[in-house]
Amino acid sequence: MQFSLDSRLNPTHISLYVALFQFWNANFFKDEFYINREEVMSFSKIGSKSTYHRCIKELSHWKYLLYTPSHNPFRGSRIKMFDFGTSTGQALYQGRTNIGTSSGQALVPINKHIQTIENNKNFNKHQRLKILNLKNSENNEKQNGTVPYQDNLKTSSDKNYDEPL
Repeated sequence: MQFSLDSRLNPTHISLYVALFQFWNANFFKDEFYINREEVMSFSKIGSKSTYHRCIKELSHWKYLLYTPSHNPFRGSRIKMFDFGTSTGQALYQGRTNIGTSSGQALVPINKHIQTIENNKNFNKHQRLKILNLKNSENNEKQNGTVPYQDNLKTSSDKNYDEPL
């Protein structure tokens, strides 16, 4: 049964199942693996022990997994995840596109920028800032031109290392 079709499940069940799936994946999809309640609660963002125990027992009762509590804090509880008939390869759905030309996953660069009105506003702000900085630098050059050159760091002459900085 698919999660989307099961009306008994709420977001906490799904979050817990996804966290358990991550642990199953970390254990290389072994038939059985052991879990630590605190780690699973942290991964699934469940804050209450009673909610955690209720959800994991319900998932076990509804045959999404097999949960065997250990009652031993050093060993951890045993989990057996069920294979719901998935294939070993990547699923490619030819009929998912409008014209049926796709034979795989479409790759889109992650840094692709979407041009929007807001982006144009920001671009215009950037251009105006450049112009304003250019005008300010011209004004500063005019003002600096009237001030005689001062060598505060004394880089034009030999340094006297006896003088304090």
